Amino acid sequence: MADAQEWHPDPNSRIYVYVQIAEHIIEDIRAKRLTVGSRLASEPDLSEEYGVAINTLRRAIRELRERGIVETVTSKGTFVIADPDTVTAAE
Repeated sequence: MADAQEWHPDPNSRIYVYVQIAEHIIEDIRAKRLTVGSRLASEPDLSEEYGVAINTLRRAIRELRERGIVETVTSKGTFVIADPDTVTAAE
């Protein structure tokens, strides 16, 4: 995620920071900076890059898992498993 260092969530936004981060990762997937099968950087690394607490970053990753976009494999990492445009929202 090369441009995470250039983008930071807006803490003054009405949108939760974790949602901003999840949406930013989704935009990276749509822009093909991340593709299906790509491994995300580690949680500590992403937390540092985005300038947020690790729990905030973990909540963003959980949001992506709940949307069916990423999957976390213990001791392996978090991987993109679906293009967000092909995932239907479960309501």
